[in-house]
Amino acid sequence: MLLVRSFLLGVVSGGRSMTGLAAVALTSRSGPLVGPWTRALTTAGALGELAGDKLPNAPSRLTPPALTVRAATGAAAAAALAARSHGNPVWHALPAAAGALAGSVAGARWRAFADRRGWPPLAAALLEDAVVLGLAAAVAHRR
Repeated sequence: MLLVRSFLLGVVSGGRSMTGLAAVALTSRSGPLVGPWTRALTTAGALGELAGDKLPNAPSRLTPPALTVRAATGAAAAAALAARSHGNPVWHALPAAAGALAGSVAGARWRAFADRRGWPPLAAALLEDAVVLGLAAAVAHRR
């Protein structure tokens, strides 16, 4: 089950790169992401990205640098999730990186689909935010 949660945490990071890290930091009592500064920085990064994603000049999430960052943040979030659950961080980072790539492509396709259907870009982005935040809450909470 932890491998599935790791993959889904990667999908979250593919949607909003910092959200997976923030979700794990905010729900952990121990592990590498615990501490007031870590929580503050990951949360600020996630909130900044939620706002910045709505800007018309936001870069594509499918460029190689953006995909690399999303895969890395997804892997880091899953490694932290595994560490707090006494799992092997490396084994959980790999599916999370794959999930981040899948989430990036799915998010870009969703936005293109919504655009073709005449959805306002802000509405499509906010719906994507809701899905990403809901999924983050579902997979990062302590079990």
